[in-house]
Amino acid sequence: QVQLVEAGGGLVQAGGSLRLSCAASGRTISSYKMGWFRQAPGKEREFVAQITWGGGSTYANSVKGRFAISRDNAKNTVYLQMNSLKPEDTAVYYCAATQTGNYNYWGQGTQVTVSS
Repeated sequence: QVQLVEAGGGLVQAGGSLRLSCAASGRTISSYKMGWFRQAPGKEREFVAQITWGGGSTYANSVKGRFAISRDNAKNTVYLQMNSLKPEDTAVYYCAATQTGNYNYWGQGTQVTVSS
């Protein structure tokens, strides 16, 4: 099994940037598809971004062009670079992983708050 720990969340002004990291242990992430999800208060959890085994990435339309997901297999870490942040981006961000299709491994989450 793989364990996931997120870091890098915090308070930022609208228009600012944050870089989230997801450090994996127990297994090498090279064998996993990795993703980021977020959940705002009172809202459903939503997909943000994912990166596949070969390095291809997909994004939710709401973050396309502003966020970028990447992975560093040598460091066993996946990142989410968030630029041009908006108040609507405020949420708890979760790292997730799967070796197949549906995500079945989750981190504890890190809070991102964007002030206007």
